[in-house]
Amino acid sequence: MTELLTAARMRAIEQAAMDSGAVTGLELMERAGRGVVEAVFAQWPDLAAAPRRALVLCGPGNNGGDGFVIARLLYGWGWAVEVCLYGDPEKLPPDARANHDRWCALGPVTVHAIDSAPPQDDSLAVPERVDLLVDALFGTGLGRPFTGPFTVFAAPAVRAQLRADATRAVAVDLPSGLCSDSGRILGTALPADLTVTFHACKCGHWLGDGPALCGKTVVAGIGLDRTPPARAEDGVHAVGAPAARALAKGAEDHKYGHGHALVLSGPMGRSGAARLAARGALRVGAGLVTVGAPGAAMMECATQLTAIMLRRCDGAEGLAAALEDARLTTLCLGPGLGIGAETRALVATALAAGRATVLDADALSAFAEAPDALFRDLHPHTVLTPHGGEFARLFPDIAEKLAAPATRGPAYSKVDATRAAAARAGCTVHYKGPDTVIASPDGRCAINAAAYARAAPWLATAGSGDVLAGMITGLLARGLPPQEAAETGAWLHVEAARAFGPGLIAEDLPEMLPQVIRALDTP
Repeated sequence: MTELLTAARMRAIEQAAMDSGAVTGLELMERAGRGVVEAVFAQWPDLAAAPRRALVLCGPGNNGGDGFVIARLLYGWGWAVEVCLYGDPEKLPPDARANHDRWCALGPVTVHAIDSAPPQDDSLAVPERVDLLVDALFGTGLGRPFTGPFTVFAAPAVRAQLRADATRAVAVDLPSGLCSDSGRILGTALPADLTVTFHACKCGHWLGDGPALCGKTVVAGIGLDRTPPARAEDGVHAVGAPAARALAKGAEDHKYGHGHALVLSGPMGRSGAARLAARGALRVGAGLVTVGAPGAAMMECATQLTAIMLRRCDGAEGLAAALEDARLTTLCLGPGLGIGAETRALVATALAAGRATVLDADALSAFAEAPDALFRDLHPHTVLTPHGGEFARLFPDIAEKLAAPATRGPAYSKVDATRAAAARAGCTVHYKGPDTVIASPDGRCAINAAAYARAAPWLATAGSGDVLAGMITGLLARGLPPQEAAETGAWLHVEAARAFGPGLIAEDLPEMLPQVIRALDTP
């Protein structure tokens, strides 16, 4: 399990290491600067051949101190280095000031006042052609919108000039202007081709605008080997590959040992979403899956289903009758179900049974006018799987807070919003998107980002969310707790899309699961 850090958490880790006497701030700064240079040469081996030119932009805090170390190391490599400081040298933190003075023994620093404005003419910001632009202006500690002279490097004309010059841009810890906790832009942000962060990724690398601004993100170790554990309710982790044993089946197992999932279908002409969900549940390993369809949709479903069973289920009374079978362990409601009073009655009946339940799509939108009517029936074995629109309908005040412009850091984040929603709902909330966030009422939280090397743009296709709901349902049927089922489903969903690639349609996702799950056994 890989922890993702907030700015406060990273400061606490560094401070604990320094308080223990294991390392000094100067040593951490030296390691950070060296880590950036090594990462740059690893990413772009051609830059290791001197002579080259660099422009290093240093900020008024310790991120700027890292920049001075980078400048010194590149100079020692034979580079021509120009250094600019945004702030007052006399007000630099002690470690940053020490590295400022070390650089000044080698070359000059051009100082720009912290309150100076950007040049009126963008071209004034473009220096003589440089091979590497180092953004060491603001890292994890940015608490206010990024303004001033160096915001001009985000201007389209300047970006175009840098691209034309083949200038590579590296961000130290985070692109300046990006909130480290939320991935939201504070004022203006400087895009990077490579971002080198320290010890561990920050939440902002994975959320919101983070992946687009960071380019490629790599982690440089700086010797913080002993990390004090975070409280479960405070920590955030990146969803990783599940253990193969979590999805395995034993030689003595039987089908009922892996649960029986019931997926409710909408009316004739709208049963496809339920059938997609049912296929996802079966392929992820549920022992049995049944589609519960109204009478008018029975023939439509029967012509499409083979291994998936079919049962007539008309309205809430029909569902109540089906639930008399105690072998039905898990329910999925929402895909293609409709948003009227009948859906609300079906949800109430399902939740009253107290069994593991996934509520998706229409099962959420049906309560848009009265979300409290849903919240009072939810129980801890429920997983809600809203996308952004559905989330806003259920949690309008939380969504409004998330959508408000970010004016200071740490900005309100999708992590904050999903945790608040889970606490209100009293169950696990799986807030979908390229930066999916999954949270439980006790504060446990995970991010499953389809970004960087795990980007899966092919998931933007009709029905992919229905398959995801079915996969989580199948994992619940197999006995995984709600948070684990939601995390595992999210990871498998992305990997199935990546395994198929371009041309993906929703029907392809379940069929890729055997390949993805089989690969978990590969060392």
